[in-house]
Amino acid sequence: MKAIQITRLDGPEAVELVEIDEPVAGEGQVLIAVKASGVSFPEVLQTRGLYQMKPPVPFTPGSEVAGDVIAAGESTGFKPGDRVIGFTLLGGFAEKAVVQADMVYPLPDNVSYEQGAAVPLNYLTAYFALVDRGGLAEGESVLVHGAAGGVGTAAIQIAKAFGAGRVIAVTSTSEKGAVAMEAGADEFVLVEDFKDAVKAGGGVDIVVDPVGGDRFTDSLRCLNDDGRLLVIGFTAGEIPTVQVNRLLLNNLSVVGVGWGAYALKRPGFIAGEWAAILPHLESGALNPVIGGTFALAEAAEALVSIDERRATGKVLLTP
Repeated sequence: MKAIQITRLDGPEAVELVEIDEPVAGEGQVLIAVKASGVSFPEVLQTRGLYQMKPPVPFTPGSEVAGDVIAAGESTGFKPGDRVIGFTLLGGFAEKAVVQADMVYPLPDNVSYEQGAAVPLNYLTAYFALVDRGGLAEGESVLVHGAAGGVGTAAIQIAKAFGAGRVIAVTSTSEKGAVAMEAGADEFVLVEDFKDAVKAGGGVDIVVDPVGGDRFTDSLRCLNDDGRLLVIGFTAGEIPTVQVNRLLLNNLSVVGVGWGAYALKRPGFIAGEWAAILPHLESGALNPVIGGTFALAEAAEALVSIDERRATGKVLLTP
């Protein structure tokens, strides 16, 4: 079968389309015919050997897929033909993928394969950040950085679905602001003006930050008393530092959000999160924003679009 592999750690442009043996599902596993694969920033880091998961090269990246079950053991609860999503960890950039059964979930009939492939990493991360780690309460206000991207659009929709009263998007351009508004944000502000604009509007209770960099301190200044800044990642490249006296003055919290490492150590945890978001997927309240869709052979272009901050919404591969 065809698959994308990272054969050397020279960046996104170096990935290769290759022919490899088809995977075979073992006990407790499900073999999926992949209809769409999600592409995310961690795969960009993997092409340079900079992600915490460092498998030996060559390997097939791709952590999330949607498609149809080809084969599954009786104990898995799945049968051939079932529409599913799967959290693969690796191996998703291929025509077929094997997934552990406890990482496979039914795909609602009203959700497309493309939308399904956009869910596992971004929406479960956003749910973990806002609900589990951030303690989002009914009516609270939320500021989302990188709001036009995959994690950002997911965070906007999770916030609204789980009770936020107001969601403010921070984007680098007005065009990206329009994407965030389409995703469900109540308003957007441009990054160069965000601190003053947010403070003038009364501040916020939670900041969702997958970007990092030099906006970190201004994010703290936007928080109301008892506010929480949720640290999801550092797509800007720079890992910020905090003067802890800023936390003391207004009883603020800086909260780490490491969804993958946390969830994978706790059997059943992801299934519980999936159960929490499923009704909102079925209702359409969670409606993934799809950005670029690329053929498998165009995986390098898909990764570069993320690396160069051109992507909005979720980037996908369609084998």
